[in-house]
Amino acid sequence: MNKIDIEEHIQNKNFTTPETVLVDDRVRTLNYADTFVVFDRWGDIRTGDANVQGLFHEGTRFLSFMKFKLFDKQPFLLHSIISEKNEILNIDLTNNEIFLDGELLVAHAKVHIERTKFLSNGICYENVELYNHSKWPIDLKISFEFEADFKDIFEVRGYERKKRGKYFDIKESGPENIFLGYKGLDDIERRTEIHFDPQPDFKSKREVIYYISLGPKQRFSIQNSIKCVIGDKDFKIIGFQNAYNQIVNEHEKSKESIASITSSNERFNHWVNRSQTDLVALTAHTPQGKYPYAGVPWFNTAFGRDGIITALETMWVAPDIAKGVLGFLSARQATHSDDFEDAEPGKILHEARSGEMAELREVPYKLYYGTVDATPLFLILAGSYYKRTGDIDFIRSIWPNIEAALGWIDNYGDLDNDGFIEYHHKSENGLLNQGWKDADNAIHHANGDLADSPIALCEVQGYVYDAKNKTAMLARAVGRDEMADKLESQAQTLKVNFNKTFWDDELKTYVLALDKDKTPCRVKTSNAGHCLFSGIADEKYASILAETLLKDDMSTGWGIRTLATDASRYNPMSYHNGTIWPHDNAMIAFGLAKYGFPGKVLDLTTRLYNAVMFIDLQRFPELYCGFEERLGQGPTPYPVACSPQAWSVAVVFMLLQSCLNLDINALEKKVYLNQPILPPFLSTLEIKDIKIGNSVLTIKLYRYQADVGIDVLQKDKDWEVIVIK
Repeated sequence: MNKIDIEEHIQNKNFTTPETVLVDDRVRTLNYADTFVVFDRWGDIRTGDANVQGLFHEGTRFLSFMKFKLFDKQPFLLHSIISEKNEILNIDLTNNEIFLDGELLVAHAKVHIERTKFLSNGICYENVELYNHSKWPIDLKISFEFEADFKDIFEVRGYERKKRGKYFDIKESGPENIFLGYKGLDDIERRTEIHFDPQPDFKSKREVIYYISLGPKQRFSIQNSIKCVIGDKDFKIIGFQNAYNQIVNEHEKSKESIASITSSNERFNHWVNRSQTDLVALTAHTPQGKYPYAGVPWFNTAFGRDGIITALETMWVAPDIAKGVLGFLSARQATHSDDFEDAEPGKILHEARSGEMAELREVPYKLYYGTVDATPLFLILAGSYYKRTGDIDFIRSIWPNIEAALGWIDNYGDLDNDGFIEYHHKSENGLLNQGWKDADNAIHHANGDLADSPIALCEVQGYVYDAKNKTAMLARAVGRDEMADKLESQAQTLKVNFNKTFWDDELKTYVLALDKDKTPCRVKTSNAGHCLFSGIADEKYASILAETLLKDDMSTGWGIRTLATDASRYNPMSYHNGTIWPHDNAMIAFGLAKYGFPGKVLDLTTRLYNAVMFIDLQRFPELYCGFEERLGQGPTPYPVACSPQAWSVAVVFMLLQSCLNLDINALEKKVYLNQPILPPFLSTLEIKDIKIGNSVLTIKLYRYQADVGIDVLQKDKDWEVIVIK
């Protein structure tokens, strides 16, 4: 192995980058707030040391094995799919040939078995319905087997613990229940309670059996409920049908808070609908409001950066998400220094975890602050939310948090007082790299050598520039004019210095970063595209950068790669060094629109549309491989990508906003569409119930050969829609 290969090998064993864990792209996932489950296509859970399947709740696997059998064998799989509304997993099975003493007892495909599963409030509900399609009565043996290893999710990802807690049996189980228990080293009891209806004919600690006689054309149903219990935090099992009605109502109510988007293209509509339902499923309801969890399976919890970017992507269609994210992060903003947590006063959260290992501080992620960009992005979100809604009362309520975030940038972010914001990790088990590309090998020089920290990333300087400008707007809104003037001056100075220092004439892009010696990392990356998103790019460089990003070495037919093909570390299968990340592309598209490149926005949007049409369920995963487009084939999946992933499912909304160049300004009560365009796959587009003030806006757009027509179907009389051609 050469040096780079050895480093890749070592990094792939790091539990924070779960590249060695088995994830079959044919698994089926369901998620509900703090609970998610990964099944195989049969609706079972396979066991194994490197298998991510299981029922997880608050960072612990409560079910590690589940097997449904017909006559002690796995039934024949017909089909399994997640429903359009994303709340139900349906599996259709049938029987294989069944023999008794060498004689055919039941011919193949005489019994239809339908399994229906969903999650609600820490409980996995299932209905198993059997139907006899033959002309004769059939006697069946049905069994369910279970195991619970109660592993922390970091153990599932590969972290080896020297010591674990103790398993125990709970004696008060009734005839229709199975109880599995574990007391962790954190002294917290975790229990898996499995309830069956009707009562099984046989029950042991790990198995139940039913003996069923089915007459011709007769049905029989079995329901089970698997409940996750942590200490005194218990949920009530309310029955399959009641729970199903409850989650359907919850989903419909949640979707009402998102503007409705329909078009002339049914495949595009499916993409939008899937994105909306995924977004709803990933969104947890916290005391501070809605918060989109990052993604299933690895990141089904609150991440600062991910939540903020998802809120920015959806700001124009669902501003309530931004309010919830700001409130949640304000409540968990660091107030002290703690090297173990990479915490400093004013810093915004990177991630929050529950689970035994987090409670014991075996990992630093209970409240972990190892991110350099969440803090300026928090300020960008606050400013964007205020402009979008005019909600000055909420801004006043988090103003101390806004000032604290600014204080972190000025007092802790610039480690060497050169005017740029750097990161350097302090936590031994924390993240080495602390931008959005946080893999250990993501930040490097042209020869492949890894950059030494402190590291100043190009996109982070842009975030700080945007943050100071948007916070200046907020400062004026709360009567702090002197502070606003200072922030605007700081932002302008940063922009000048950034363009002098980071621009590379030979590469025709901004360098990735500066290392500890201020040596530029001279590689072409997608990070530079975020400098368009933030507005820090000088006008004279913006058009050059836009061309660079869409050239063949950076782009494929499926989108912009994270790293150019001529880079020494380029690998289309590497997490951050050659793959394609949908959210990354959406932010670049937004930047292209900001600088007035509608043709390039159209190009990039079309590439992403073409990609998602090939992807299972029209659901953008966290990332996919950066191979060249092959005729008639879709993008190559990345084996351990999270799906659904919040900032990926929200991509469609930011792409649409970029195409329309839509800006909602509640302070002026105006909606701007600046040189709007529609991609070639949309003839018409209708957007209903966009929240503006106390009313809603509905518009319909028509694509013509050289223009876009717009009808305003509904709006508040005090608001104005301005179309700039």
